[in-house]
Amino acid sequence: MSVDDEYFDGIGRRVRTVRKLAGMTQPALASRANVSLSLIKKVEAGFAPASPAFVAAVARALQVDSTRLMNQPYEDDRRPERRAHAVIPGLRRELAAYRLPPDESIRPRSLDELKSAVNHTSKLRHLATLDTLGSELPGLLAELRAAAAQASGHDVEQLYCLLAEAYAAAGQVAYKLGYADLSSLTTERVEWAASRSADPLASAAADFYVAGELIANAEWAGALTYLETARRNIEDELRGDGEAALAMYGQLHLKSGLAAARAGDGAMADDHLLEARQLARRVKKGSDHYRLAFDADSVNIWSVGLAVERQDGTEAVKRADGLRFSSSTPRERVGHHWIDLARGYQLHGDRDSALKALRNAKKISPQQARYHPQFRETLVTLAESDRRRSDTVSSLARWVGIRA
Repeated sequence: MSVDDEYFDGIGRRVRTVRKLAGMTQPALASRANVSLSLIKKVEAGFAPASPAFVAAVARALQVDSTRLMNQPYEDDRRPERRAHAVIPGLRRELAAYRLPPDESIRPRSLDELKSAVNHTSKLRHLATLDTLGSELPGLLAELRAAAAQASGHDVEQLYCLLAEAYAAAGQVAYKLGYADLSSLTTERVEWAASRSADPLASAAADFYVAGELIANAEWAGALTYLETARRNIEDELRGDGEAALAMYGQLHLKSGLAAARAGDGAMADDHLLEARQLARRVKKGSDHYRLAFDADSVNIWSVGLAVERQDGTEAVKRADGLRFSSSTPRERVGHHWIDLARGYQLHGDRDSALKALRNAKKISPQQARYHPQFRETLVTLAESDRRRSDTVSSLARWVGIRA
């Protein structure tokens, strides 16, 4: 497949199509989305990558879902993809049935056994093995519902905390496979279960996911306000010696940094990053409270991502220089780092390093890379700028399933 003839099908082409169907000019879209006209032109031509902030802002201006512009979910007829997407119907059924009386035939395991089972799914989540994780979750969610219905006392609260964690894992499967509607539904289920856990930190973890929904829909100011309230709600927890509260507080600061970066406020993003970095010094390496994996490695990964979010590739490359991650850092996080860094290198003007970063992302977390919109978008725009035949670009495009 030659990249000289026509650029691969990317977000820019779909933005152009949806804009024209809406009868909107490029200047009108730029004005409504509050982005520059030159960026609209470059993205539509395939010369500049469409960042998540750009996609969210343009989707809001065009009054369409972001998934329409990203063409999610990415389905094709290849066997691995069929296996991954086959888990979605089962998840939908279980998420819809969350208030139904549990199936009387289910004999739930003990609380300790269920804790181990949820811990196992969270490990799969950190490995981003989406097909295996998605296939295990419907049965586990049904079993947790049954256990909560049969339990009494403090066990009920613990089971709802486990249920919130399992719903969050389901949300990651839905989100990474591109089912935005299902991901939003799992966030509601996380909130519902966390509110029954009597655990303020579980509720704060739910707030983290709610803020993610707001950010994804270009409600950046609202997300910042929401996250400020979420931090205030757990300030009493910080008065103790518990590491979990410190980690949660730091994670909420990182999320605020993301909202600020996408809103175009780099100074505010860096302020939240600094707060998180200071908190991470008080948290041990490998911390994974509420499966949010907050520690110094996590903050370093976010620091690179936040620079990319504000379109500062040079700063992202600078922040990434010399970073090494411990074996306890989730593979999902490290793979995401390489996807972010590929965008950073591209913005920095280093095409070869961007391709190398994409290959690293594929090696470390292949299922995540295959379905990640920014992996695809970076690849598409690299292909458009590739004026010589590139076997690397072509082979990656075939692996992902992108066609010209």
